[in-house]
Parts: sequence; structure tokens; C-alpha cells
Amino acid sequence: MRYVDAHVHLSDPEYGKHVDNVIEDARRSDVVALVSNSTNLQTSLRSIELAERHPKFVYATVGIHPWNVKGLLQNELEQTTDLITSHRRNRGVVAIGEIGLDYKYVNGGKKELMSKQHEIFCRMLRLSEELALPAIIHSRGTTQEIMDILASYNIKKVLLHWFSNPIELLPKIVERGYYITEGPATLFSSDIQEVVRQVPLNSLLTETDGPVRFFKPPFNGEMTTPAVISLIVDAMAKIKREERMQVAEQIYRNFMTFFGNG
Repeated sequence: MRYVDAHVHLSDPEYGKHVDNVIEDARRSDVVALVSNSTNLQTSLRSIELAERHPKFVYATVGIHPWNVKGLLQNELEQTTDLITSHRRNRGVVAIGEIGLDYKYVNGGKKELMSKQHEIFCRMLRLSEELALPAIIHSRGTTQEIMDILASYNIKKVLLHWFSNPIELLPKIVERGYYITEGPATLFSSDIQEVVRQVPLNSLLTETDGPVRFFKPPFNGEMTTPAVISLIVDAMAKIKREERMQVAEQIYRNFMTFFGNG
């Protein structure tokens, strides 16, 4: 059995000095690929470092998460885009991410901050288009807006991470050839289970979004690691009424299609 974690934050400080153990535990759990998503310049550099230390197992993405727009340091956007461009040449970066829009935590100066999120998201999308790199997108509460924006770009590979709603957009997402990733919530969330039910298996990928913590059984607040991917595949297989081997292999093929030429 071959499992993949298409969206994990190995460069997150919570993994810290334990990250090599997390990676080795994933190997022992039949995980064959980890995509280390980044959220700012610092985590981007760390993701690249981890990918260099664990070649052909850890793959780096570089980007600025919408939550980090407010605290962006001077020149950080330029340094991040330069990092993507320079490492694209030697395939050290397989995608741009995690990028997107999210207004949930926008408080004071809301209009200005929303505008800044939009500006940085569009800069990342232009780079994705220019360099022919996949885009990994955070779209909580903004999926319709993001779909409208994406229509203006020629980006062939788009992954909507932890998609939950609106479910009415799924046919358009699939029609455009975009991918959906789902993770631990597949085991307990009826909304996510319905997404998995409706998304064709050849448009689906697995993720953990680790080290995010889930407080429903069987996770019970423990730090999430890629070792739980097999549980997610089992849950998807039950929802799809397919053999788990078939589901795991199709998800692996999807992974290779999406990232293989990155």
C-alpha cells in the first residue's frame, strides 16, 4: 500500500526538533510522499531545507498564507517570489502554496487587509501561471471569489485544500480539472464525508494539514502526523464503497499526475 500526504506543514514550529521522527514514522506507515506546505518566508526556507534532506520523499511548496499577510515584513513578498523562481529551476519547489483568501480573522482595518490578501494572492497566482507551477489554495469562506479569480488565469493544476463548501461548486471544480484534498475530518465530519462522496476518485487527494489538532475520536487532541493517512484512506474507501487498495492506488496516481512534472 502506498499513501501520500499532499498537504502537511512540516516546517511548522510545533513539529520543531521532532520533525525527523515525524518523517521517519511516516515512512514506517507506508507513506511514500509528503508535501511540506509553507505559510511565509521562514517556513518556506525550512520546507526547502527538509526537502533537500529527504529527497524524493519530502517535497517543498513555497507561499504566503492569507493569515500571514498582516504581519508581512518589508521585502518578504519579493524574497518569497525570488525563492520560488530560483528553486523552480532545479525543481526544489513543486508548487506554490499555501496561498488563498480567508477573511474569518480579519478585524481592524478589514477593508485594507482584505485588499492586501487579494493583492498577494494574485501575485502568487501570476507566478504560478508564469512558472507553470501548481497552486495549492486555502479557500475557507471564499471559494466562490477564488473560483472567479482563477478564471482569469491559465493555471492548469489547482488543488483546493480541505474543501468544505459550497458543495454546489463541486461540479465546476471538477469540470475545470482541479483537485480536492481531504484529511482527518473525513472520519467524523458529515459535511466532509459528503464532499468525498461527490468528488470523483480521480480528483481526490489525501492530506493531514498537520500539526493541526482534531478533538474528535480517534485523534482526541493529539498532534496530527502523516502516519494517520491510512485511516483517512480507510474512511474514503468506506464512503466510496471501494476497496482500500484501489482507493490508495488511485490517490497515489492522482498525486503523481498533479506533482509529477512539478
